[in-house]
Amino acid sequence: MNSDVQIAGDPLAVPHLLPPVPAHPTTVAEFAGLARAVADDRASWAPLVRYDPTSRWYHRLRTGPGYEVWLLSWLPGQGSGAHGHGPSSGVLTVLEGELTERSGTAPRVLRSGAQRVFAPGYVHEVVNDTLAPAVSLHVYFPGLTEMPMHKTGTVRPGTTVAG
Repeated sequence: MNSDVQIAGDPLAVPHLLPPVPAHPTTVAEFAGLARAVADDRASWAPLVRYDPTSRWYHRLRTGPGYEVWLLSWLPGQGSGAHGHGPSSGVLTVLEGELTERSGTAPRVLRSGAQRVFAPGYVHEVVNDTLAPAVSLHVYFPGLTEMPMHKTGTVRPGTTVAG
């Protein structure tokens, strides 16, 4: 069947026909919102989760302009070691299970749904102290380029490193 309809020019050049440009998070609240949106889309991340008995498993879930989203799994006893994030800020969201964060103050138990936001220079250790696996989501902005390790036991209140 032939049609007498012809389109002149580039139909994608007409702004109302283009899909909306995705918004780029620019504030801490917007990055936390991005983490919540990804967390709520369980179908996008749950099938990807793997558990590695020798070390934490991790997978870069997505990237955007100036940020990365990582998915991590933690078996009982697995931890990150005391570390910083170089020049990156971050949002840590617990998706399943429970993690313990040590940052120099009393250990903080993070249950499913909990979020932690941190600035460059923040030093902490994250550990699965429970008997059940855990899954977490990490958003870094800018993308994570370094993760300097610190001696265990050196995480003290207010610990920061030059970033």
